Amino acid sequence: MANVHNCHELVDRNIFEFCCIKIFFNYDSIVHADRNRMAGKQAKILFDHHVHALLAYAQASRYPGRNRVIVLLSVKAGLRAGEIANLTWPMVLDPSGEIATYIELHDGAAKNRGGRRVPLHNDLREALARWREVSDGPLYVVGSERGGGLTPSSIANWFTDAYRHLGLAGCSSHSGRRTFITRAARLVHKAGGSLRDVQILAGHRSIQTTQRYIDGDTDAQRRLVALI
Repeated sequence: MANVHNCHELVDRNIFEFCCIKIFFNYDSIVHADRNRMAGKQAKILFDHHVHALLAYAQASRYPGRNRVIVLLSVKAGLRAGEIANLTWPMVLDPSGEIATYIELHDGAAKNRGGRRVPLHNDLREALARWREVSDGPLYVVGSERGGGLTPSSIANWFTDAYRHLGLAGCSSHSGRRTFITRAARLVHKAGGSLRDVQILAGHRSIQTTQRYIDGDTDAQRRLVALI
């Protein structure tokens, strides 16, 4: 009987230890999942005064013309850092060699081969024309000192340094893109379009992805709640 009792105690202890281990790993998984969610938090969108401050920072930099183009490609065209790095002059020039009215982003230059045509905002078109006059880069719009194009990480780092200098926490190279998509979604009805048009401009494969990018309007939410 003593052996049977000891056996039951051993089994109970093993079950208890197994449960403790399982609880520990489940908790550890939850903690890691929370950390991953925090790490994957969306970049904050920019308000007009943030964009003006970013353009002023670019103007005071070593390459004001080039860096103004970088900012506007993000905020006014919704391009990712990698797409800005891959953008070449033929993609923004018309057959006569003048700045076109749209960006013809090729599949090879876009994420997931999501090439698209993005109409050029007047501010961006003017910045490209001015940069074209002084740029030495024969191919890439955003060139480096060595003559080639900047890498995506170099562009992402430029935005990181800019936002740190301006004291804008939670912003990254994706903030301009999120700002572009959010503003487009809020204004598309005035242009007679739909969220499908925003999806195409963003280069998203699904409209659900576009919806995740769009930041809510807190003022509209407050007005809505007040009406309930």
